[in-house]
Amino acid sequence: MLPNPSITSSHFVILGLLLVFAVVHSGGAALRPWAEKYLGARVYRILFALGSLPLAVLLIVYFFNHRYDGWQLWQVQGVPGVGILVWILSAISFLFLYPATFNLLEIAAIQKPQVHLYETGIIRITRHPQMVGQVIWCIAHTLWLGTSFTLVTSLGLILHHLFAVWHGDRRLSKRYGEAFTAVKQRTSVIPFLAIIDGRQSLQWEEFLRPAYFGVAIFITLFWWLHPLLLVATSKIFW
Repeated sequence: MLPNPSITSSHFVILGLLLVFAVVHSGGAALRPWAEKYLGARVYRILFALGSLPLAVLLIVYFFNHRYDGWQLWQVQGVPGVGILVWILSAISFLFLYPATFNLLEIAAIQKPQVHLYETGIIRITRHPQMVGQVIWCIAHTLWLGTSFTLVTSLGLILHHLFAVWHGDRRLSKRYGEAFTAVKQRTSVIPFLAIIDGRQSLQWEEFLRPAYFGVAIFITLFWWLHPLLLVATSKIFW
């Protein structure tokens, strides 16, 4: 039986790129204690970024250029209200993907990068905000595009982030021991679960931080630049 022509090679390419990114990103995170010991925290951060960021850009460009590949599983782009729903979900996803618990000066290695054990802000909602943000982003874009390529990409991204939940907890447990166990008991992976069952409570003043306003500005700029970004990536023929 011949393969369905709608299953293009791009479906397998994106899965391969996601696998490479997962190995580099999660593998680099696993090597952090060793690398910081022998190379220093700043050198490790720079090498980690040099490995992860180009792959992330490559993934984004490839996704944009092939997002309509494969079967059109559904078509809701003309349905009233769907467009605004997708934008709202996308904005919420970025609030989780880039929470204010991250110190931008540490990410850029201007300050010495450190591993932190947080239990404030968005961590009260979920202990793994990046995973939650990625799932929301995948739901929004898969709904909007409705193609088999987007569905395959989303499943790959979600699987990687679910692995990262286990991997991240394992690394923090190894580093902090009982202190992380206590934080784990007071927080939840599923959003709002720890709040609902009384283990945690929201402190709204913790969200009144410059980084959250920075994310809001980023979302606004991204909304404005999104059409230009699509045009720019389309000029890269890959």
